[in-house]
Amino acid sequence: MNKNQKLLLIFIGICMATVIGLVACNVLMPKPEVKPDDIEVSQRVVEEVQADKPEVKAKEYVNIFFIGKNGANEEVYKAVKRPYSADIDGSKIRFAVYSLVNGPKPEERQRGVYSEIPTESSVINISEQSDKVIINMNSAYVNGGGADSLYKRLYQLIKTVKQNTSLPVYLYIDGQKADVVGGEGIMISQPLSNSSLEN
Repeated sequence: MNKNQKLLLIFIGICMATVIGLVACNVLMPKPEVKPDDIEVSQRVVEEVQADKPEVKAKEYVNIFFIGKNGANEEVYKAVKRPYSADIDGSKIRFAVYSLVNGPKPEERQRGVYSEIPTESSVINISEQSDKVIINMNSAYVNGGGADSLYKRLYQLIKTVKQNTSLPVYLYIDGQKADVVGGEGIMISQPLSNSSLEN
């Protein structure tokens, strides 16, 4: 082996030792912690935008029962869907009862629904307890219109509350439990149910 070959082998050996040393240092040395300031701005913006993206909640609705006509031109109870948000509207039962008493919106009236609840009717208060709900209406709710109208408005209320709470619901008029209502003396069995007026 001549002198040049020996020098070449020594040079190759030094190069290999250097490469192996660098690789070993890179593997064994601890990596520095990456701070937010070390991330490129474009990457940081993307990460922040993704983190701040709000969850999309599914829309909720309540059913409110008004009266309309079916295909055979017969009067039926029609459920009207109203958008509902617990954060804005409170409980479903409260929102549904107040919406029912306020009556159909103009666009709902255009679709042929109406209410038998007198416009003078108002909710005095709604008491939501752990085991029941008490709806206290003013006397205008049960006055006027005759027996047929009174039956219809009571069923509007019954159907609406049954759709919007699983708790027993009681109807009060001017602070008194409503067992008999209207000039015709319609008897109501409570808590309210679909059979409350079948006496």
